[in-house]
Amino acid sequence: MSEYAVGIDLGGTNLRVAAFGRDGTILEKLSVPTNIEAGREALMESIAAGTEKVTRTHGAGKLVGVGIGVPGFILLEKGIVTHSPNLAGLENFPMRDDLARRIGRRVVLENDANAAALGEKWMGAGRQVTDLVLLTLGTGVGGGIISGGKILHGFVGMAGELGHITVEPHGGALCGCGNYGCLEAQASATAVVRMAHAAIQAGRSEALARHADDMTSARVYEVAVAGDSEARSIFERMGRYLGLGLADLINTFNFPLYLLGGGALAAWDLFAPPMLDEVRRRSFTFRRTDTRIEKAELGDLAGLYGAAYVVLTGH
Repeated sequence: MSEYAVGIDLGGTNLRVAAFGRDGTILEKLSVPTNIEAGREALMESIAAGTEKVTRTHGAGKLVGVGIGVPGFILLEKGIVTHSPNLAGLENFPMRDDLARRIGRRVVLENDANAAALGEKWMGAGRQVTDLVLLTLGTGVGGGIISGGKILHGFVGMAGELGHITVEPHGGALCGCGNYGCLEAQASATAVVRMAHAAIQAGRSEALARHADDMTSARVYEVAVAGDSEARSIFERMGRYLGLGLADLINTFNFPLYLLGGGALAAWDLFAPPMLDEVRRRSFTFRRTDTRIEKAELGDLAGLYGAAYVVLTGH
């Protein structure tokens, strides 16, 4: 048996654990409810148990270590989660050392969006480049920046918070970070739902109003595909805001590849055309080079791949 690593994707709903060989092969994988409501101790026990389960068959002796993608802010050198909006109870928690004590193995923490970017670099759409940006479009908007094959962390590990680029300085929606008009507040699945409810309240869409009590971004997409002009306009606005953010990133980094991932990709056919129009209008670099904006490939496995990659490579 050759060396392998364990990657963990710590989501607000599900805890996913997988063992990976050095060639990127998934050796074993499991998913259980995160169940953060049961408390931090129960969560850490679940992580340790999941790790033990996926390593049982492959032998502890060849285990290089465990990487965890955490949705929140991390002090990387200290292995401390300082804030995780979707996982109450992890504030200022030394997760790295706590788990290392439980399992007796090296543990590395990484932001979940950074882990997803590394996963795409390793085994996904970014395999052929050393520089890329990933935007994850879900409940919020996450981001990861890879330069020279390594994550750009910043001086305390908080670089790449791309969802908090301001794209609407006048009258933008309130973001969870406290700012108004962040990309996350204007172009996430949450933003799509907010815009749908605003359209309902203004009486602009009877089709959306029929789903007022069970509104999701997927529902808005269904209504848009069925021909509702107001629902389509929501995704057009989303696309324009994404285009603003991407144009700034392209003008700043001049990387060859910008990837979009997350559940909102299902609406690509609606938001991508206005997004690309906006990028062309605002980025000379995009117009004059072969800079690519593409879909990520690994879906919800990207973070698992990336968490293992951090351990296997030290990146």
